Amino acid sequence: MKIILKSKKNYICTIAIGNSHYKIWKKYILPSWKIYCKKNSIGIIVFKNHLVDKKNPYWKKPTWQKMLIGSEILKKKIKAENICYLDTDILINPLSPNIFLFHKKNRISLVSSRKKLPYDYFDVSKRVSFYRREHYRKNYPLNSSMLFNNNQTYRFHNLRPMQDEACMGLFIFNLKLFSKKMNDWFYKYRRDVQSFTGGGDQIHFNYEIQKSCKVNWLDYRFQILWYFEMAKYYPFLYERKIQKNLIKKCILSSLRRSYFIHFSGSWGEGKIYQKVRFKKKELYNFKLKKFNEYLNKKIKAVSRGRILPKRII
Repeated sequence: MKIILKSKKNYICTIAIGNSHYKIWKKYILPSWKIYCKKNSIGIIVFKNHLVDKKNPYWKKPTWQKMLIGSEILKKKIKAENICYLDTDILINPLSPNIFLFHKKNRISLVSSRKKLPYDYFDVSKRVSFYRREHYRKNYPLNSSMLFNNNQTYRFHNLRPMQDEACMGLFIFNLKLFSKKMNDWFYKYRRDVQSFTGGGDQIHFNYEIQKSCKVNWLDYRFQILWYFEMAKYYPFLYERKIQKNLIKKCILSSLRRSYFIHFSGSWGEGKIYQKVRFKKKELYNFKLKKFNEYLNKKIKAVSRGRILPKRII
């Protein structure tokens, strides 16, 4: 465990196991986290090693091990109250509001990947399937578990359907209230657990949280899913030969109308952020700050008469 930034109350934590994984996060993602966290007095912790021995019958891939971070932090006696876990492929808009201000202590905060999206879930999922078939793999199925409805998703894993499905790349919890629960959930499932994400935690973690805890559903802007954004708004990025500057402009365009972007998944959409690197001034500067303030300002509209350009190009 490595503390990047210290805080007295709130921490953003992630798991980056393996030197390659850690270097990618540090190079492409961490700079945006640092700007955001310094601005909001939030700490940053990264776990660089497995939190359970690989020989343990309950060892599971690192995505499951985020359930153990609360217990680990308590063991180390780090002064903290609330933890926001983020996957290592989430880029933050530094001008975003402090996510902890939207958290409720007695609940676990999640972001839905199905409800209250700015697009229709099934429409955009079909777009992803179609573009992957057209550009990534010719035999990519146009009818797969990606098109499952909520009930099908849970029943596929032999679990009782919950009201929603969150993307588990982001969740917030109070250390004292929920660390033991999450530790117990981890050790409930053995290493051979099956899921349609190749043994991942996504649906099982959703099930355990929604079955036994109250959920605080956060605005989708706190975790917009890039593969949906790309399929809906920037399908031309699926083409092989795309200029890096264009990729950067598209990502920034989505980032400036959201808070956090999650480049999830193993397909090309989820790796595209590694083709570009953002400078601090591209993420956070005076003009962007003024633009953001203007967007959030309440304005009482007045007439200025007809306004015409001085010169028509």
